[in-house]
Amino acid sequence: MAAVVGVLGGSGFYRFLEDVEEVVVETPYGSPSAPIAVGGLEGVRVAFLPRHGVRHELPPHRIPYRANVWALREVGVRRILAPNASGALRGDLQVGDLVVPDQYVDRTSGREDSFYDGPETRHVSAAEPYCPDLRRLVLAAALELGLRAQDGGTVVTIQGPRFSTVSESRWYRSMGWDVVNMTAYPEAHLARELELCYAAIALVTDHDAGVDDRPPVTHAEVVRAFAANLERLRTLLRLVIPRIGPQPDDVCSAALRDARF
Repeated sequence: MAAVVGVLGGSGFYRFLEDVEEVVVETPYGSPSAPIAVGGLEGVRVAFLPRHGVRHELPPHRIPYRANVWALREVGVRRILAPNASGALRGDLQVGDLVVPDQYVDRTSGREDSFYDGPETRHVSAAEPYCPDLRRLVLAAALELGLRAQDGGTVVTIQGPRFSTVSESRWYRSMGWDVVNMTAYPEAHLARELELCYAAIALVTDHDAGVDDRPPVTHAEVVRAFAANLERLRTLLRLVIPRIGPQPDDVCSAALRDARF
């Protein structure tokens, strides 16, 4: 049975299910970050892929985003949940909080962010970049578990691997954006170009530089915070995944309609 739900693991999240089959997938865009671990969860086939590789050998700007999303589709995935470590741009967000964004801002450069390089051209809308149905399911499960989770918000994706300067962070905050990370883009849009559902789950691991004059964030701080909250994240995924139904006819599955030039 093909996998129908995909999970893209972020920093510190390299394994999910125990009883899995590793599937090696080659794509027109090279190899994905790692073999895909396919297993079952309460009758649902799940494909797990650590976006940074199994040893975090891939920094954000070297992740093969196109290969990853394509490979998930090749093993049958139609709906993707994508946790990632994120820095808060607001003082009221706490370490361990979840933000389920409904918008992103792309501040990356040079990343391959489209499957349509020509001669076939598609102009796919990004107005509603995240799957509303998956977002609803994640938020409902978080509420049931008593987790602090924000419904909506904007994630700004920076190039990495460096963190923001204080001035950059203050600018992002002045724009009203909520969290910052290095991997939310182009994953979401690549999934949309393949008409896959995609929802991000931003786990707050720190406060970005320039937020309430806090000390500068370090990678060690991010890793510690993610590790401390990883089991809560796994619990959330174990609860929500069995509730994910077939892909509906929505903004995700209809992305390519009227998108051809």
